[in-house]
Amino acid sequence: MTNRLFQGIIHQMKESIDRVFGVADENFSVIACSELSKIGETITSMTLGAGDLFVNGGYTYKSLPSNQGANYYVFVDGDDLIASKYASVIAVAFANIKFYYDEKYDRSNFIKNILLDNILPGDIYLKARELYFNSDVSRTVFLIRVLDNRDVSVYDIMQNLFPDKMKDFIININETDIVLVKETKSGIDSKTIEKLATTIADTISGEFYLHPYIGISTTVNNLKDLARAFKEAQTALEVGKVFDNEKTIVAYDALGIARLIYHLPTTLCETFLKEVFKLGSIESLDQETLFTIQRFFENNLNVSETSRKLFVHRNTLVYRLEKIKKLTGLDLREFDHAIVFKIALMVNKYLKNNPIKY
Repeated sequence: MTNRLFQGIIHQMKESIDRVFGVADENFSVIACSELSKIGETITSMTLGAGDLFVNGGYTYKSLPSNQGANYYVFVDGDDLIASKYASVIAVAFANIKFYYDEKYDRSNFIKNILLDNILPGDIYLKARELYFNSDVSRTVFLIRVLDNRDVSVYDIMQNLFPDKMKDFIININETDIVLVKETKSGIDSKTIEKLATTIADTISGEFYLHPYIGISTTVNNLKDLARAFKEAQTALEVGKVFDNEKTIVAYDALGIARLIYHLPTTLCETFLKEVFKLGSIESLDQETLFTIQRFFENNLNVSETSRKLFVHRNTLVYRLEKIKKLTGLDLREFDHAIVFKIALMVNKYLKNNPIKY
């Protein structure tokens, strides 16, 4: 990829430089040149350190500055002062181009490898120092999933939304998933993070009529925890799809008990349901009864408040609660019974979504 980068720049510069010039690798094999026939040739056997300007075999050479020694050499045809000046100027231009190229692609690949667990924990900090990466700052992972893409580049949309390539990283995971690794302020609150996710969703849906789903991780304070944060964002989307499929933005730290249920073996869930509803099946509860239960939970088990919100007489609500008690053996007016029933409803919903049996 670097070879193509160098060749592209040489193609643009060759009209302005009236000599053969190009770039050789550390073995002095030509990898890019204004004279294409020379690519692949070995032009000298000399090796010198970074920053050296030298002449050999009718060519003037200048090594590209690098933090790890000279990996590339610029060469210009001739051994005169003009060749030396050309070599020095071209070397500066190529060194800067390579630096920005490495900054853009190596940093992004580095983050992607951390997210996908493709790099050993011990190598993370070594590579971070190599890339002048600030390891210990707060970052949050946003997983943006767009199922109805319609050939619109969500990646480009995200790049425009977050142009600071030194702090924020946009990573293409696959054709539906894009990750934003966002540097955030230490101690940032969840409302601010969710507001940012809403801005992302509104931009994508408002301008391109797409419907994104966004999973948000907890905030982590070092690079090695980004892999965990990515898994949290994935879990947020998957759990949200099971327990609240109308919600398009789901934060991992707001999943509550749903997160625990999602990771339970299905056999254990089935056993739990049989024990809870031993006096009656959950299928015997009609939609009106389930709606009443939902509102009762939303109003913190307050009979008077729930009956007012449902526009029913208090005695009507009490009758419905008694009916539930006869069917299930659980009195929802008692906190412990209400908790068990709430969990049982969530477990039933989880099982209906056909999870993998194990």
